Amino acid sequence: MEASREFDGAAMLLPRRIRDRMLFLDGDLRSRAEEIRLRGGRGASVVTASGTVALDIAVTRADIEETLDNAVCSSMHSAADSIRRGFVTAPGGYRIGICGSVVIKAGEKSGIRNVSSLCIRIPRMCRCADERIIKAAGEASLLVASPPAGGKTTLIRDIVRRLSDGGSRVALVDERGELAAMNEGIPQLDVGKNTDVLENCPKNDAVELLLRSMNPQYIAMDELGGREDMEAVRRASGCGVRLIAGIHCPSREKLAAADMPPGIFERVVFIERKGGEREYRMEEL
Repeated sequence: MEASREFDGAAMLLPRRIRDRMLFLDGDLRSRAEEIRLRGGRGASVVTASGTVALDIAVTRADIEETLDNAVCSSMHSAADSIRRGFVTAPGGYRIGICGSVVIKAGEKSGIRNVSSLCIRIPRMCRCADERIIKAAGEASLLVASPPAGGKTTLIRDIVRRLSDGGSRVALVDERGELAAMNEGIPQLDVGKNTDVLENCPKNDAVELLLRSMNPQYIAMDELGGREDMEAVRRASGCGVRLIAGIHCPSREKLAAADMPPGIFERVVFIERKGGEREYRMEEL
């Protein structure tokens, strides 16, 4: 099963004694897993859409350090900037969130030491964008909204892939390395054959660069939030580019309070979980 293979790929980043235990978990659990979490001095767990499964696996600080070393291919120096921002992206598209003691120098974050927790997110190449959603994205700018971990990134990635493989020029702003999971300039996740990816760049700067250099028909981005991000979508919309964007927002009422620039997005897709499954509800804005 493809979903189990994705979990198994994440498990290969772990120290051998933990990896072997993970690979012998029930196949159904492995196929439903969305995250693997390691917490030093406590334990390991697997997160699914229906809840967290705690495992009888003790995690040491050495386990966390080895996992992080595996993720960056033993090159902590080259990954220093990403670690400073709280995550790394391992080959295969596995984004690993990092918690520990933040180091502050000259008033700015310069790194994270004494790493205490890791969150390995398992990417899914889910074909979840149905014809209704693709048609809406082809007609006007589209917003994707859900609570955290609701499936926004997966849906946006699939919309981008479908539009791109359909012949549209799509520019993808992958600020946190989740949408395309670039590794040495190559997307580790399928974002389509006509997609140009700009990673590790704030959205406002990214939009300006992409409009100047790549002549996109669409610009896609995730995790809108804050004044600068809203300025980015306003700038792109003003240049006649259609947008595909995600935002943490569980309802229309919450969306009204999100300070979204008016008139840019004509439709929104709300993602809801029901019985462990995701449902997609489209509304006019």
